[in-house]
Amino acid sequence: MNNKLSEKNNVEKFRVEKELSQRELANLIGVSTETVVSIENGSFIPDIRLALTISTELNKKFGEVFFFNAGCKIF
Repeated sequence: MNNKLSEKNNVEKFRVEKELSQRELANLIGVSTETVVSIENGSFIPDIRLALTISTELNKKFGEVFFFNAGCKIF
């Protein structure tokens, strides 16, 4: 089992469902297109404000968009 805590997200999935391009989402949340790309591919983990802004813009609950891998142990 992998005990390393790793953040995952569904930003791309929900962005596509909402028919937004990466550029459109970036403009809506006030970041660069490159930031959205980095969040979607997991190379950048947004701070809580940005993560909540993304969730709100995608009309999803925070936990639907951002979560941890299922097999990790936190404690």
